[in-house]
Amino acid sequence: MPRVALVTYDPRPEPSKDSDLPVLVEALRAAGAEAEAVFWDADVDWSGYDLAVIRSTWDYSWRAAEFTAWAERCGKATRLANPAQVVRWNTDKRYLGELDRAGVPVVPTGYIAPGDPLSLPTDHEYVVKPTSGAGARYAARYTPERHEDAVRQLERMHAEGLTAMVQPYMRGIDAGGERALQFFGGRLLHASRKRAVLAPGTAFDADKVAHPGLEAWTPTPAEVAVAERALAAVPEAPELLYARVDLVDGEDGQPRVMELELVEPNLFLFLHPGSLPRVVEAVLAAARR
Repeated sequence: MPRVALVTYDPRPEPSKDSDLPVLVEALRAAGAEAEAVFWDADVDWSGYDLAVIRSTWDYSWRAAEFTAWAERCGKATRLANPAQVVRWNTDKRYLGELDRAGVPVVPTGYIAPGDPLSLPTDHEYVVKPTSGAGARYAARYTPERHEDAVRQLERMHAEGLTAMVQPYMRGIDAGGERALQFFGGRLLHASRKRAVLAPGTAFDADKVAHPGLEAWTPTPAEVAVAERALAAVPEAPELLYARVDLVDGEDGQPRVMELELVEPNLFLFLHPGSLPRVVEAVLAAARR
């Protein structure tokens, strides 16, 4: 029987927020696999597994260099999904610039690295967040009048060695929300929608609800088309076991990519229980290659 590691993180002293993980472990075992959840930074012989699937390594953005180094080691020891080169590329959101140059409609994005001039918009609301981040960590929205608050955030981020990304606040999210299209085994699995995460005036280092108002969503043909264009533009067109494409509406009402999550996207199986058999089937197929 195939041995499968579902790779997660140690959230102690807090309980794990990955409610899908035990469900997926049990479903894989019921399908004949020897499956278990494994911490990515544990002392583990990864060569003992036929497949390691990154599922909820939700502390990686605080330890990006350490995590990508682990992915390289794990990928040499066994089949890693998604592959280490994808992990390396996707953990730095400067990939949005590459998607833009490939003709994919994305949220306009600028970058401010440590040492760069602190140039911020003066005529529209905008968002500042790190190029390596998850769950709205160190993310906040600002009006031009809150320039000094935004500068303090940038100074804090730069002191921690983080590069900032600056995007216009996409007002379409207030009406249409943010849509997440999940792909698994190369096919659209399901989609979800959530309300805006960033409330006006919320401090960048405050705790935030990552998925407010989450609900099942039926994607439009335009949303599916943009998502597929984004996935096709991933360098070297690697085989992706899973992917999530986050979309918001631009000023023209058309979907734009806000984020392409190829590392550890929440699958929201609790919202889409009918998707579980397809996920299990795809994981087993990858493990048996």
